[in-house]
Amino acid sequence: MDTESEPYVRLATLRQLHQVVADLNTARSLADTLQAVADGVVRGLNYELAAVNLVRPDGDLVVAAFAGSAAGEALLAGRVGSRASWERRLTMGERWGSLRFIPHTEGWVLIDDDVPQWHTEGPLPRFPDEWHPGDRLYAPMHASQSVGSELIGVISVDRPTSGRHPGPWGCEALQMYAFQAGIAISNARLRANMQRALVRLERDQQALRASEESFRQAFEYAPSGMAIAEMGGDQHGKLLRANDALCRLLGRSASTMRRYSFSDLVHPEDVGLLLRTSAEGGRAELRLARRDGTYLWVSLRNSVVADTADGPRFLLTHVEDIEERKSRELQLAHRASHDSLTGLPNSAELRARLSSRLCNRPQDKDAAALAEETAGLDEFAFSYGYGPDELAAPLGALDSHTHTVAPDETDDSPGKGLAVLFCDLDGFKSINDRFGHHTGDAVLIEVARRLTGAVRDGDTVARLGGDEFVVLADGLAPADASDLAVRLRNAIIPPIRVDGRAVRVGASFGIGWAGCGMTAEEVLHCADQRMYVEKRSRSTRPNHRRAG
Repeated sequence: MDTESEPYVRLATLRQLHQVVADLNTARSLADTLQAVADGVVRGLNYELAAVNLVRPDGDLVVAAFAGSAAGEALLAGRVGSRASWERRLTMGERWGSLRFIPHTEGWVLIDDDVPQWHTEGPLPRFPDEWHPGDRLYAPMHASQSVGSELIGVISVDRPTSGRHPGPWGCEALQMYAFQAGIAISNARLRANMQRALVRLERDQQALRASEESFRQAFEYAPSGMAIAEMGGDQHGKLLRANDALCRLLGRSASTMRRYSFSDLVHPEDVGLLLRTSAEGGRAELRLARRDGTYLWVSLRNSVVADTADGPRFLLTHVEDIEERKSRELQLAHRASHDSLTGLPNSAELRARLSSRLCNRPQDKDAAALAEETAGLDEFAFSYGYGPDELAAPLGALDSHTHTVAPDETDDSPGKGLAVLFCDLDGFKSINDRFGHHTGDAVLIEVARRLTGAVRDGDTVARLGGDEFVVLADGLAPADASDLAVRLRNAIIPPIRVDGRAVRVGASFGIGWAGCGMTAEEVLHCADQRMYVEKRSRSTRPNHRRAG
């Protein structure tokens, strides 16, 4: 895979994985959840076949869902394999993290056991990592990631669409998915139990007492955090009760938890998200404070529960620890938006940051011109059934945008704007040619460090590709931008030592200005052209000596 496109492929895969995980949590029943698990493997993880083998109360595993082949589903759905046979499969073969891979060279001994399986014919592998029809890959699902946690089931997969064994990225994605699937199945079971309890609450007083005890057991001994909070009034969100799992998760005692509401514990940046999801129930991913002052990423889901037919309503909150998954997501997102060599924002991230500052409205179109342009729009809108609020919404959104205007470079006006400094290194190619790419990479890393150290906090230094860098610096006048270019060039010029050798590179800068009405590509092209003018001008000066 091309190294420059790999982050984008991973980001696309991550988005698919996010979608199929989201589908797990929207299923209405346990059966829907199980089928969503199987479908997610095929739709999001690029396998042609998938089966979900669920642990029954007696310990054996039943094929509860199948995806990828109607014939395979008809053959395998509902069939049972003994726990002993499954334990044998999960202890033999190769360990890929929490996955278990049994190559076809070893799997022949399993042909006659009682685990439901399908058989396909195919040629022998042509190369070491090619998938063979007799290969087997299993992803165990547990109630949690703690050692010795209960086995919920096993996802068995076959026929990767690539035709090859999954690499480290594919294995990690399947492990993450199996972990989330285990949580989703546990939650589906818990929801089913709670729904049955709520039905019994409505029947009679005797069923009410039985349901309360059932709920207490489910609440107190749930493997994930749960809490009951007040709903409505001045005490909205105040915690009335927290189970042991939530207390351990946050490092606080049950009596201490009752002094707080979730708004007291949530990260300040996540308060708005909490309020939106706690008004009438909902779910959110946010950070909660632990006793030691650190914050933990959790998935928080609120359900509205009525105490009696006409009594007060409460919020039943389910809290899942997603710190590890969130950390991986943030790492993957960072890799997708940053250059793997220098750690700087990459081309895509640069364009995204630049585009966020621009709108389609030309910079010289003021409010009066816009009002004149939209004169008569009211009559047109009303004739098509739009009200004044609907008409004002898009105009209000436009007015809330902070307009980016390029300063006038033809005079000495004090106007300031968003400067775009396009940097191309002089003499870098000769360093690569003479000393190799290892030295060239070291030079790029050092140049990135020097550029970052020479700009202000809040400025963006990005690597566009090759030996090209771009600096975004807001609030600069033309003279300030010129001074910044000189300062950056002076920071790059000093010798760079690599493996005991001192090498030098120079830099040519082109200064462009971002303004609404332009696209990010137009802004970068303008700065690029000015950089080439500067490079040609410097190369034709008398006694010009090329760096490197």
